[in-house]
Amino acid sequence: MSLINVIDLKSLGDERGELVSIEGSVDLSFEIKRVYFLYNTSSNCARGFHAHKNLKQLAICVSGQCDFILDDGNSRETVKLSSPTKGLLIDNMIWREMHNFSHDCVLMVLASELYNESDYIRDYSGFLNSKSCNKETK
Repeated sequence: MSLINVIDLKSLGDERGELVSIEGSVDLSFEIKRVYFLYNTSSNCARGFHAHKNLKQLAICVSGQCDFILDDGNSRETVKLSSPTKGLLIDNMIWREMHNFSHDCVLMVLASELYNESDYIRDYSGFLNSKSCNKETK
C-alpha cells in the first residue's frame, strides 16, 4: 500500500481565471479546523521532521513546488507537489519532511485539528517506537 495519496482538486475556472474550492467533510474525510501556509522558504531549507498522533492534513502547493517525504516506519516515499489542483492527504502517524522548495513556493495545509503541541512526535526514534508499540497492542 502506497503512503502517497494525492487527490485531484476540481478547478472551476472560466475566462476570468481559476478557482479551487475544498469543503471539509465533503471533499475530505475530516472537518477543517485549521489552515496555515508556508512561503519564502529557502530552497536549501528542509521543514517538517515530525509526525502527528491524531491530526490529518491535506497539503497543497498553491504556487511553485516542493518535495514531500512520507514515512510510516516501514517504508519511505517521495512525491513532488507542483500543482494547485493536487492535494496530498497525510494521515496521522506518518512522518513527514518537506524539501526542495522553489523560490515561489506557497504550501497551504488544511488540518483536522487545532494546533496542539502534545500531538506532535518530533523525534524520529520516538516515532518508530510509537509505531512498534501500536503494532504490539493491535
